[in-house]
Amino acid sequence: MLPTCYISGRFEAGCDEAGRGCLAGSVYAAAVILPDDFHHPLLNDSKQLTEAKREKLRPIIEGEALTWSVGIVTAQEIDEINILNASILAMHRALDGLSIVPGAIIVDGNRFKPYGDIPYETFVKGDGRFGNIAAASILAKTHRDEYMTRLHEEFPQYGWNVNKGYPTKAHREAIEQYGVTPHHRLSFKLIDPQLTLF
Repeated sequence: MLPTCYISGRFEAGCDEAGRGCLAGSVYAAAVILPDDFHHPLLNDSKQLTEAKREKLRPIIEGEALTWSVGIVTAQEIDEINILNASILAMHRALDGLSIVPGAIIVDGNRFKPYGDIPYETFVKGDGRFGNIAAASILAKTHRDEYMTRLHEEFPQYGWNVNKGYPTKAHREAIEQYGVTPHHRLSFKLIDPQLTLF
């Protein structure tokens, strides 16, 4: 069972992102402050959970968290500032949406930028170590998957309901056949040679 947070009693926000490696779609991030006594046996890194388990946990996290928020950075913004900066910006936007100002922030990975004067710490594979980061990973993933499924209805030829924008063989072949959409990240290597926006 994961500890809820790194240091209890500080309204500590856990942050994580989803969609960093995708060829299309926005990058999503979530920030979550859990009660210090929050426990759930399924809570873990979203990548270690089935879709069904993530969907089961989402309303539990959203209902029992002290506060949570999701931040979004579009494909166009990603092209302008690069995916690393976009991922951090999405986390900052998620933190902006919290109804409680956190006393500390912990982040999955090894890169972050100061958010005001709130102390922060990064943890490689933090989503498998701390409950608040795991909860953030689940919210970021489920909200982004929901968004990509909606986009699939407009652009069904890319299979986003299945690949969620990640660089699968079928996705790359669809780009080669149909071109790119306003949701593709043109700064990424979509195919070779690079396509132009239609």
